[in-house]
Amino acid sequence: MATEKPADYRLPTNVKATHYDLTIKTDLEVLKFWGYVIAHIDILEDTSSITLNASDLSFALGSIAAIDSSGNLHKAKADIVEDKKQERVTFQFEDPFKKGSSIQLRAAYEAELGNSMLGYYVSSWNKDGKKRYAYRDPDPLQNRAFPSWDEPLLKATYAINLISRSDTVNLSNMPSISEIPLISGQNASDEPVGVKGLREVFGTDGEGWKVTVFEKTPKVSSYLVAFANGHFAHIDGTYTSPLSGEKRPLRVYATPDIIHQGHFALEVKSKTLPLYEQVFDVEFPLPKLDTLVAADFDAGAMENWGLITGRTTAFLFDPKKSDLSAKKRVAQVQAHEVAHMWFGNITTMAWWDSLWLNEGFATLMGEVIILNKVFPEFRCHSSFINDHLQRALKLDAQRSSHPIQVDCPDANQINQFDALSYSKAASMLRMLSQYVSEEKFLKGVSIYLKNHLYANSEPVDLWNGVSEATGIDVSKMMDNWVWKIGYPVLTVTVREGDIHVRQDRFIATGDVKEEENQTIWHVSASASYIPLTLLSTDPSGKTSIDRKVVLNERETTIVLDTTKPWKLNAGTVGVYRVSYEPEVLKQLGTWAAEKGSPFSLEDRMGLVNDAITLAKAGTSSTSGALDLITGLKSETENLVWQSIASTIVSIKDLLWEQPPALQERFRAFEAFLFLPIVERLGYESSPSDTVDDRELRTLAVGRAARARHPAVLAELRSRFAHFLETGDDSKITSDLQRIIYSTAVRFGGRIEYEAVKAIWRKPPTPSAKNSALIAIMQSEDAEIFEENVKLIFNEVPLQDWHTTFAALNMNTVVRRKATGVFKNNYDEIIKRFEGNFSLGYIVKYNFESYTTEADRKETKAFFEDKDNSKYNMALNQALDSINANATWLDRSLGEIERWLREVPAKI
Repeated sequence: MATEKPADYRLPTNVKATHYDLTIKTDLEVLKFWGYVIAHIDILEDTSSITLNASDLSFALGSIAAIDSSGNLHKAKADIVEDKKQERVTFQFEDPFKKGSSIQLRAAYEAELGNSMLGYYVSSWNKDGKKRYAYRDPDPLQNRAFPSWDEPLLKATYAINLISRSDTVNLSNMPSISEIPLISGQNASDEPVGVKGLREVFGTDGEGWKVTVFEKTPKVSSYLVAFANGHFAHIDGTYTSPLSGEKRPLRVYATPDIIHQGHFALEVKSKTLPLYEQVFDVEFPLPKLDTLVAADFDAGAMENWGLITGRTTAFLFDPKKSDLSAKKRVAQVQAHEVAHMWFGNITTMAWWDSLWLNEGFATLMGEVIILNKVFPEFRCHSSFINDHLQRALKLDAQRSSHPIQVDCPDANQINQFDALSYSKAASMLRMLSQYVSEEKFLKGVSIYLKNHLYANSEPVDLWNGVSEATGIDVSKMMDNWVWKIGYPVLTVTVREGDIHVRQDRFIATGDVKEEENQTIWHVSASASYIPLTLLSTDPSGKTSIDRKVVLNERETTIVLDTTKPWKLNAGTVGVYRVSYEPEVLKQLGTWAAEKGSPFSLEDRMGLVNDAITLAKAGTSSTSGALDLITGLKSETENLVWQSIASTIVSIKDLLWEQPPALQERFRAFEAFLFLPIVERLGYESSPSDTVDDRELRTLAVGRAARARHPAVLAELRSRFAHFLETGDDSKITSDLQRIIYSTAVRFGGRIEYEAVKAIWRKPPTPSAKNSALIAIMQSEDAEIFEENVKLIFNEVPLQDWHTTFAALNMNTVVRRKATGVFKNNYDEIIKRFEGNFSLGYIVKYNFESYTTEADRKETKAFFEDKDNSKYNMALNQALDSINANATWLDRSLGEIERWLREVPAKI
């Protein structure tokens, strides 16, 4: 295959847009919009054609023209050349424009307000559908709202006018300058030129309409330009800049029925903004920062400059009714998006292949460093290990993985960014931050931002900033982590008086090939090495961490007393795994389980996570991983139990089609682990509960219920029965809401199903709606399954389809049926989701849990004759996952059976 050149997928460089005057008229009653754009263009080469991004816009042919600096009018030819695959249009002119000249390209167009979550689209918020609102989802190549040069490098300023019905609210990136009634006919001489242009082409009735004029933006990439129209309510807040003392307004917008749940997001925004200013030493440059809550949204949220947008679960929280996980999600998402106001919006990656510069950094800053300052009780640094590091390591262990600097030659690839752009990038940056110190790392980030204000950057620019702050050649140091696939596993062999350590690339199936194992991983400029971060204990029993011990070649030997507590990768900071021999792992587990263990919380999490992953790859034994978590049965830390629960889920999912007796024995083991926690913490929260208490209670009750322990099931079902009998939901505590709903549906009948479905249709909070949707998909009844399929295609919003298929995948009784639904309705699903981020998730959720080679072959065969260019990354990950599952099952099924027969003696 020929290698694609930039010219094959990048816009021509013969012109450059410097400013846009953009006018949009939105009619929520007829579900249409009309636009008039005036693009101010510098001509860089002699040309008679102008190519830019646009999709699904109907241009008024007579409106397309250019006015040069002398006032001469140049009409475009009648034919518009469209490239639907690349989402482009080309306008041809009779006479060429001369290099060095400037023109104003003018074009009028119209389009439908669809509900596809693409471009400028519509959503309804009440049950009769009469109240609607529209917003632009300004992700990459969503040129269904206005024509533009939609590449991040091509920044320009924008002056936006929004025409709408008088009883609606208009929003955009900047504050409004004025809002006046739309004046009809000859009385409209003072209105903006774009409004006049729109009127001349399409006609505009002034009665009942208004024009909102917004301030001009700074230079901004087109994917960050946002606008919305609807029946919005808002709540107000402010923050005061610690750098200038200026007070800026903050708002959260939503529909009137849910706006009261936006106060927590507003609080997070007001607390994090001044912290970002202090850390970056760069003031937030816009006059305001709004957040708009959207009922239908493809991704979780979007960092549009000055107007953050996102789905209800990302920004709404009711302190009386929402669960703790909803609170943490709102805090994480809002802080993440605020981080982008600097890292992404002020300074933007030059092309989509460096998206990780935006997302990895916003993940680290928004979900760890800054959030920890506001909510230390969330223990963000420790939670990162389960939330992001393990997620990244799991995905990056597959052969279908890719470097975080991902090749993105084609528009079809842009919506396929995955956990590596977020979680591995953040993990790599966290490792760098720990190595050079967080203080110096953030100083380097500040230097980087100041050097690229309102401009674009490459990864080397960030490394140069950190290098300046640290005196270390960071670019050389981080090269492999950015450009190479995968990460190493360190195999440790204990000998008398020392340990031998070897690094190799880690592959999930354990069968790394020689050609895949050429990279020597390093995080230092002075020498190629991995910091081993060795925890050891001296003869007096004092434990210390040596950060200078390194692996500077393929393998090395370290003098060490292994009779006392020791461990590599102390704090689980390194982006690698450590494989110990079975007896060594058992000893480490014993030390980890001791009261007052020398191993930190993060160390114990790392031990558990590595053990099960390495067992799956055949590098260590599955029985050893089971022994390790059995030895930790007295553990009290929630985050360690989350790691243990992840291990349990992995093995349980491996056995989902094995004989019922084997599955029952494993469920008994699961109940043995989690029931004591349920008995200790109970089912009710108390004012004295810590965040960890609440999360551990939720986890333990949920796992004990999934283990089908009779007493736990009876308790949960009785709580839902009380609600059915009385209408009083006080026994359905917010933290246990999801598991109570799911248990009621799974072990109940038609009555429970209909009751939970009614909650889904009219939920008290977005988290309750999500919980109810997941729960109704847990029914094992064949008739209800068919009803659920109709529900998906007729009532479930598109934004929730990936959640729905994930929920069906959790229900092993209907898992194969759900995959059949996907296959049988493939064409319709692709049509509905083409271009959406959600499509890849839907593909993965339908196939990744299968456990046989026959399933892998069947899945591959199903997709062979299909155009999978917009989800091929997710498909390959699913195929790799099936392969890893099948390999693990073949290798370890007998071992698991033997261990379960012997486990009564061990516990």
